[in-house]
Amino acid sequence: MTPLEKINPGEVEVLIQQMAKSIQTLLKGDTSNAKILGIKTGGVTVARKLHSALELAEAAGELNISFYRDDFSRIGLHPQVGASNIPFSVEDSIIILVDDVLYSGRTIRAAMNEIFDYGRPEKIILATLVERSGRELPISANVIGKSIDLPDNQQVKLRSDMSLEIFTE
Repeated sequence: MTPLEKINPGEVEVLIQQMAKSIQTLLKGDTSNAKILGIKTGGVTVARKLHSALELAEAAGELNISFYRDDFSRIGLHPQVGASNIPFSVEDSIIILVDDVLYSGRTIRAAMNEIFDYGRPEKIILATLVERSGRELPISANVIGKSIDLPDNQQVKLRSDMSLEIFTE
């Protein structure tokens, strides 16, 4: 699979730093009640970088939303994804929910369902590295690194080297 376009790791790092500044603005500089959750797998990578940039007191958490998805019978379960790890109380917290790519909205819906199983947050701020066209649910991000308009047969993926690749299925 040859990428149609590649965004290098340096450019991705700049996007993440811009996202951190946007989150700081949304929080009005007060991160005392903010906690960050990354959606496995790519969202965890972005969440860790944002956690470091924001210098949050609480450790970053990880969500495995596999059993909360409404389409796992179609897409299958991914055995490499393990259990969720939420090392803090969700109750009355400001949760910064992070994913690498916002596409259909189904992953975010599943993540919010799981979060509410742990308690009722004060607020959820959705941050995504890439927002792409093709939403199936009325979900939008508060913080976006980059917006991309893609046809349905193209995908965008965050690679382990922190580059982004756009490719045809």
